[in-house]
Amino acid sequence: MKLFLPKQHGAWAMLIIPFWLGVFNGGFLWQHIPFFFGWLLLYLATYPMLLIFKKKKVPYYIKWTLIYMLPALLLLVIPLMERPSIYFFGLLMIPFFIINAYYTSINRDRAFMNDISAICAFSIAGLASSYFGAGGITIETLIFSFLSSILFFIGCTFYVKTMIREKKNSQFKWVSWVYHSLLVLSWLVFGLWIVVLAYIPSLVRAIIFYGKKLSPKEIGIYEIVNSAIFFILMAIQILMLK
Repeated sequence: MKLFLPKQHGAWAMLIIPFWLGVFNGGFLWQHIPFFFGWLLLYLATYPMLLIFKKKKVPYYIKWTLIYMLPALLLLVIPLMERPSIYFFGLLMIPFFIINAYYTSINRDRAFMNDISAICAFSIAGLASSYFGAGGITIETLIFSFLSSILFFIGCTFYVKTMIREKKNSQFKWVSWVYHSLLVLSWLVFGLWIVVLAYIPSLVRAIIFYGKKLSPKEIGIYEIVNSAIFFILMAIQILMLK
């Protein structure tokens, strides 16, 4: 049986990076392993679940929702037994899921606000994984696991849109360039040099790749590299603060 997998390849970085930055921040427990795989399966379950709202092939999407959801819930029981209060972070994700469901129902999956909603939901996982390890949320967690992830992936959204859907929109190009520039300058003002280095590749690629005829595959490969650089440098920043 061929697996039913999401088509949004960029979502994999959003799934992985905030969660493991949270682990670096809060400390690793062995239960983070089933926690992560449960989170992975939960994401896979939400993809067909959202497609149900299109009201097409509903039985098929329900089947795949259950295929992923049931093992996801079984795995998530393990961290819940260790720290039951992490269910609160799941509740925080619900409003963002509702927003995603709305945009899916009106066939506007690529809407900018739909992307922002998904980014926020993914980034909450960073709070959850950090809280699970540390038993609390610190300002460092909020900044270097949660906020930094949101800001980074919003930049990725701007960039990808300038390369594909908004490639002929010069106004959108300037919004993207200004956004990336302000991110670098803001971290620079606070003297966080490692974080500045983590965001500079995003600024550079937003400018030098604009207008280039890159295929979606090439764009995706460059984004994997960019995301890896961001993750490594942010993990170093977090570890240096400990």
